[in-house]
Amino acid sequence: MAEMERFYATGKRKNAVARVWLIAGGSGKMVVNKRPAEEYFPRPTLQRIMEKPLILTGNQGRFDVMVNVRGGGISGQAGAITHGIARALLQVNQEYRPILKKAGLVRRDARIKERKKYGQRGARARFQYSKR
Repeated sequence: MAEMERFYATGKRKNAVARVWLIAGGSGKMVVNKRPAEEYFPRPTLQRIMEKPLILTGNQGRFDVMVNVRGGGISGQAGAITHGIARALLQVNQEYRPILKKAGLVRRDARIKERKKYGQRGARARFQYSKR
């Protein structure tokens, strides 16, 4: 049996890091941390976010997706997987770049939680001022 072609990429979002493998000639099966994607991400919106790069490039059902993801919450993890899939698709075919770039999937979303400052209640929220 011939060796199946695999493409690897790392995706990041917030504090989540996803290691993504695309396996060519698959049936479109998505496995996240050794569990089916539907089980790992019960919210359908997160599943759609994850599949977005495959849908845009017309590769839905052509690759099996294997993912190891750590850190952050489920929303950040879904975003990290999306970023990883997009980067792996660029290894498959560089012609997907304009499509993925226009959708904003190539660049890492650098927005992270702002740190809490001393003398304040939060990052920007202040303690309530009392005049008397």
